[in-house]
Amino acid sequence: MSTTGIDARPPSSIELDRRAFRRQQTTRSTLIAIVSTVVFAVAAWIFVINTPGWSRVQQTFLNWDVAVAAFPRVIEGFWLNVRVLIYSVIGVGIVSLVLATVRTLRGPIWFPLRALAAGYTDLFRGIPLIIVLYLVGYGIPGLGVFPRMPAEFWGTIALVTVYSAYVSEVFRAGIEAVHPSQRLAARSLGLSYSQSMRRVILPQAVRKVTPALMNDFVALQKDVGLISVLGAVDAVRAAQIETAAYFNFTPYVVAGLLFFLLALPMIRFTDWYTARVRRREQMGSIV
Repeated sequence: MSTTGIDARPPSSIELDRRAFRRQQTTRSTLIAIVSTVVFAVAAWIFVINTPGWSRVQQTFLNWDVAVAAFPRVIEGFWLNVRVLIYSVIGVGIVSLVLATVRTLRGPIWFPLRALAAGYTDLFRGIPLIIVLYLVGYGIPGLGVFPRMPAEFWGTIALVTVYSAYVSEVFRAGIEAVHPSQRLAARSLGLSYSQSMRRVILPQAVRKVTPALMNDFVALQKDVGLISVLGAVDAVRAAQIETAAYFNFTPYVVAGLLFFLLALPMIRFTDWYTARVRRREQMGSIV
C-alpha cells in the first residue's frame, strides 16, 4: 500500500503555528542582537575618542598616510608568510600523521618507536615556539653540515617541528575515538593493518577531530609571523622596518590587519563546521 498520500499531507495548524512562532522568535532575537551590538560599539567608540590620549594614539597607530606608504612593503612580506604557511601545513600534516600512527602501533616490538614518538611530542609541546625557532634557525646552520638556506626555510622547519607535536596528539585522539569494532570488522574482511588504517580508521578519525584541526590551523596562521625573529623579511619584519623609517607604529597595525584577514575565513568556517557537527550529533535530542 502506498504511503504517498500520508507523506504528502500538509502540516497541521498546530505545526504551522509552531513554525511561525519560531520564525518570530528568530527575527526578534536577531534584531535585539543587532541593536545591542550597535549600541555597545557606539558607546565604546565614544569612550575611546574622549580619552585624554586619543589624538596621540590615533596619530601614532592609525595614521592613514603612513599606512598607505608602508602597505607595499608590508604586503610583499606578507606573501612570504603565506608561502611559509602553505609549506608548513603540508609538512605538519605528513609528520603528525606519521607520529600519530606510530603511537597507535600495538605490540612490544614497536615500543622503541612509540617511546621515541611520545618523547618527541612531550618535548616540543613543552618548549616555546620562539625558542625552537632560535635553536633551529641558528643552531642547525651553525653545525656547518647543511648548505646555506634562507631564514624562511629554517622557520618552516621549526613550525613543522612544533605543530606536528600538537597535531599528532589530535590525530591520535581521533584514531583512539574510533570504536574497536571498526578495526575488527576491517580485519575480518581481509584488510591488512595498513589498509584498515588508511581506508577505515583514518577517514573516521579525521572527521571526528576536524574542528580541532581547524583551530590548530588558525593558530599556525598567526605564528608564521614569528619567523621574523630569524631575520626573514616577512610582514612583521617589514612593518618593523617601516616603523623605524616613519617613527610610527601604524605599519604594525597594517600587518596585524593582514593576518586577521587571512585568519578570518578559516575562523568563520571553523565556527560553522563546529556548529554543524554539534547539530548533527544532537539531532533529535533538542526539544
